[in-house]
Amino acid sequence: PMPGSDPQAELGRLWVNALAEAVRERLAEPGAGKPVISLERLAALYPAAGPRDVMQCIWDCAGAMPDGPVVVLIPGLGYDGWMWHKMIPGLAEQFQVISIDNRGSGLSDKPPGPYTAQMLAADVIGLLDALGERKAHIVGHSMGGFIAQAIAVDYPERVDRLVLSATNFGGPHHVPITPPAMAVLTDVSGEPLERLRRGIVISTAPGFAERSAEVVESWVQHRAAHPIDPTGYQAQLAIGLGLLSEAASFEHKLGRVTAPTLILFGEHDAVVP
Repeated sequence: PMPGSDPQAELGRLWVNALAEAVRERLAEPGAGKPVISLERLAALYPAAGPRDVMQCIWDCAGAMPDGPVVVLIPGLGYDGWMWHKMIPGLAEQFQVISIDNRGSGLSDKPPGPYTAQMLAADVIGLLDALGERKAHIVGHSMGGFIAQAIAVDYPERVDRLVLSATNFGGPHHVPITPPAMAVLTDVSGEPLERLRRGIVISTAPGFAERSAEVVESWVQHRAAHPIDPTGYQAQLAIGLGLLSEAASFEHKLGRVTAPTLILFGEHDAVVP
């Protein structure tokens, strides 16, 4: 170690860099499949993890284009990388896809909250640092859109293109959830899977649940097999709550975004209209 340096942090950097290089070599092999990588002691790489010794971050590296453009997919509240599973195969034809489980969800660690958009943005930047990627396309959905905005505002030099899907800038001037959607999503009567089905119906376009029953059933079965961790969910919930004031919101910070940006919204979206 260099004089005055943290031996554990330096060891962590060396370990992660070696693993990242092994991943890149694996992706470069002919006919390489999709590896799933788990990094432990990632906390040594970036300050968002605070004093904790271990921060495990899970992501998928999809596709066999180690030199292709990198796109990072950031899921919404309570969801893991599964939410992108129908999109990843298509994206992987042109991009090196990194699909993460946010802190607090999926296979990633679930330390006590509250979390902030800036905290999870630093997680993503730490992951890109670990992989040796200086720039990436950033795609954020719903809560993931809050994280994506934080990345674009605080780390503009790391964002190639920005995609914001079904999200808003927070604060008192954003378009709120519709009353019918609020009524359904706050109704705690019935069994958990019944409540989930009601939530899917109100969260999708009229008639979608009836026309795409197999998609809904797959959604329900995934949730049944991978229930939301209450601690992680509450910690993530604080991200949106922390953006309710005008000062904390992104409304007056979006002028600092320099990346070309695509905004996606659903015409019939009652949850994030």
